[in-house]
Amino acid sequence: MPPPLLRHLRRHTTTPSPILRVINSVAQLGPPKPGPKPRQLLSLPPFPAHPLPGRGCERIGEKRMTAISWVKYYFDEVEGTVVQSHFTNGLVQMECPTLDGCLNIKDTRAKLMKKIKPNEVVEPGARIHIPVSIAESRISRRFDTIPSGTLYPNADEIKYMQRLVRYKDSAIIVLNKPPKLPVKGGLPVHNSMDALAAAALSYDYEEGPKLVHRLDRETSGLLLMGRTSKSTSHMQWLFGNEDKTKTSCKAWNDASKATCMRYWALVIGSPKEKEGMICAPLMKVLLNDGKTERVMLAHRSGFDASCEAITEYRVLGPMINGCSWVELQPHTSRKHQLRVHCAEALGTPIVGDYKYGWFVQKSWKQTPQVNIEPTSGEPYKLRRPDKLDVQKGSVLSKVPLLHLHCRELVLPNIAKFIDVIDAKNPTGDPVRLSGKPDILRFVAPMPSHMKISWNLMSSYLV
Repeated sequence: MPPPLLRHLRRHTTTPSPILRVINSVAQLGPPKPGPKPRQLLSLPPFPAHPLPGRGCERIGEKRMTAISWVKYYFDEVEGTVVQSHFTNGLVQMECPTLDGCLNIKDTRAKLMKKIKPNEVVEPGARIHIPVSIAESRISRRFDTIPSGTLYPNADEIKYMQRLVRYKDSAIIVLNKPPKLPVKGGLPVHNSMDALAAAALSYDYEEGPKLVHRLDRETSGLLLMGRTSKSTSHMQWLFGNEDKTKTSCKAWNDASKATCMRYWALVIGSPKEKEGMICAPLMKVLLNDGKTERVMLAHRSGFDASCEAITEYRVLGPMINGCSWVELQPHTSRKHQLRVHCAEALGTPIVGDYKYGWFVQKSWKQTPQVNIEPTSGEPYKLRRPDKLDVQKGSVLSKVPLLHLHCRELVLPNIAKFIDVIDAKNPTGDPVRLSGKPDILRFVAPMPSHMKISWNLMSSYLV
């Protein structure tokens, strides 16, 4: 009996048919036009298992949160219609632990993704990826002017300061500090935040607000000020040492544990690890002139005086134009902590930081950057948006400004607990203001030069 006939089936692959194009009245036969390039994705932090601080936990609930609610919570400064359009167009993805329904299965090095619906419930630990276009914003051609260096602010400077107010109650004021404006003034500096706030933000109080913490002159973002001496001292203790603010009120203790500040920074290069914790003590040294002070990493010998410094970081997306966006959360409050940790501990100085990353800035500007798509491995070019001035301190300007912005601030509602922590209410129950939230959360938009850099970086993969 002859052996059975074996058939070898071959998969038939169809080649794309050429397309006839007419350019300048000349017909040309060529390959079809390539499809859209993959979008640059922004990684959200893992969804926490505990209730979210701020207004989101009261409105949505502690045990159930949908994907669109989580994205709206994280991008509080973005309009809801923009978030909804990204879900409608199927641009929001989530890392999936299994292969069921995932994309990019052929490439084992790429992360497994699946499209997520807006009403899908987010489980603890889930990580959502969304295009960076969600945070793009229109750049105004009119830039705010910094107040002049006068001892007594005029009417325009007072209105300017009042426009910076993001939140105000009986205990605190939260401002969105612009860059190039000093926080603490002195004899040579008159146009500082504390002096302007004392004259412009007193409102119906006898004294103006006082600083709770500081930001560098070139750093922008949320700045907290106390309206009374009691609220200022308690918030300063909270930012300095959480143990000093513990009371018999459990609600206040829980709210104090949620206190945090998160920064967005554009750094040169990309950290080796996508997320981690930096535990590197800092020390202050004087340069040869004996006047200039500089902060650096402390030596391991331990002979010099040093201070503990801890910073948590997370890379937001891939490296574009030799830079990458990073989210920083300091657990200690040291001078120039974030700038030194990025430059010396991670080896990725912040764009525009000429004090701690001058040599890297110089070599980065002189070296042409070759960018590679993370999926295909092919190089691509930068597409500059039309009618956008890149010389306003952005990443493509000759002298970029410091790209460090205090974006998010979470703190307890001190106006609600002020009587409890002062031991005026022995029961430890803030009954008088029970209708107000225990935790306050604020999100500030980036300044103009960082918005331009964000739009430029997001235009690579379109």
